[in-house]
Amino acid sequence: MMTGEVESGEVPVTSRTPAPALRLQGATLSFGDRTLWSDMSLEIPAGQFVAVLGANGSGKTSMLRVLLGLLPLTAGSAEVAGRPVRRGSTRVGYVPQRVALESGNLIKARDLVRMGLDGHRWGLPLSVGRTGRAARHRVDELLTSVGASAFADMPVGRLSGGELQRVRVAAALAADPDLLLCDEPLAALDLRRQREIADLIDAQRRRTGAAVLFVTHDVNAVLEHVDQVLYLAGGRWRLGPPDEVLTSAGLTELYGAPVDVVRVQDRVIVVSATEGITGHQSHDDHAAHHAAHHGAHDADALDERFGVG
Repeated sequence: MMTGEVESGEVPVTSRTPAPALRLQGATLSFGDRTLWSDMSLEIPAGQFVAVLGANGSGKTSMLRVLLGLLPLTAGSAEVAGRPVRRGSTRVGYVPQRVALESGNLIKARDLVRMGLDGHRWGLPLSVGRTGRAARHRVDELLTSVGASAFADMPVGRLSGGELQRVRVAAALAADPDLLLCDEPLAALDLRRQREIADLIDAQRRRTGAAVLFVTHDVNAVLEHVDQVLYLAGGRWRLGPPDEVLTSAGLTELYGAPVDVVRVQDRVIVVSATEGITGHQSHDDHAAHHAAHHGAHDADALDERFGVG
């Protein structure tokens, strides 16, 4: 397990070893005198499923924006598949939160996936050398792989939340990325759809070998798929297997305040030792937010000001 540093027992990446899907070295992100996280050095191997947890304002979404090339680090470096991050890289796929689209949106599901192939350059030829026929074939393959063929020609504005997320997963995988970034893709979905989308993303990463960085407020929704947990709190971070990171002692040390981790019927519940179980039992970040003494409300205001989260 890592706590602000790379374990001494890690095997270094050499010329004979494929580059990790993600490598951060001394990565720090600050806004003014507020540091979201600092000196983050870690490696995520290809094919791993990593859940990213932390209180509101801890820098989860900001990390995704860094990896998308939309936000520069204050210090340190970030690499995807051995290359520095850059905006528009096909090495990174992105699945956003489930946000309802206007019912009048007439873009078809297959068109949204095609935009993933084209690097979101609507109406331009494919930059990867595919012909129009080859592109159509690839789009059909992707839609089939996520179980979306039946509504491939439906306007995206008329899709259900679960259907829309299937299409977004297909679009994110269109360019065969090495790293798949998921920003709370289960938000606003019912439990059945949450399981479907979580299982789908897990199946796709096993099929393609892409690593997954999955930001979530409910680790229980993906816990069976998770290889490691990256927990962010008060400018600090910890990376390791769920059974090592999601412990009372570990989170208490990370937050500098009493936190209890309870396991009930294969579910992880994070609670404040002083406030008890929160109303939403699986809302780990919210419970930890109550346990922390680092001013999450200030962090939320910062996020609004700078457009980060």
